[in-house]
Amino acid sequence: MGRLIEIRWHGRGGQGAKTAALLFGDACLGAGMYMQAFPEYGPERMGAPVASYNRISDEPITIHSAVEKPNVVVILDPTLIGSVDVTKGLGEDGVVLVNTGEPAEKMREKLKLNGQKLYVLDASAIAMETIGRNIPNTPMLGALVGATEIVDFNHMIEDTEKKLQKKFRNKPEVIQGNLEAIRKAYEVVKAQKG
Repeated sequence: MGRLIEIRWHGRGGQGAKTAALLFGDACLGAGMYMQAFPEYGPERMGAPVASYNRISDEPITIHSAVEKPNVVVILDPTLIGSVDVTKGLGEDGVVLVNTGEPAEKMREKLKLNGQKLYVLDASAIAMETIGRNIPNTPMLGALVGATEIVDFNHMIEDTEKKLQKKFRNKPEVIQGNLEAIRKAYEVVKAQKG
């Protein structure tokens, strides 16, 4: 198999971890990559911890299990830190993105990171400002693309806009708000990369 990138999303039910993984996977598929995007949850309800996964490769993917050794971890809800082992299996060359208003140094300490790249952004604030609801999934999607550049940003925006138009065709403000959230978060992370 060619270069395989595995991503694990951590959030709570209702925050859109599953939707973000699907949107990201679809954008990668549209860019000619092979992908998997799937959630893992039981009968939990709104607010319960959930995980979603992506696998991205330039060759067919034959693995069909949960992501145990992610290259990237995306944390939609920082309250999961400490109660869920969000960095389990993450290598020293891994990337962590956290939705938080706390400084990176504090997050690095809380997560006990050793050399991994860490990006922090207040995706909840971005979502409130652009969408009017605390659903941090689309800002974190923009942050993921900014941090990893797995897929071209403009391609991802175009693909995501098409998906949102199908779901929210009668709510153009929702489409534009989400696209703005993606762009803002992307810029925040790109600025951290320097």
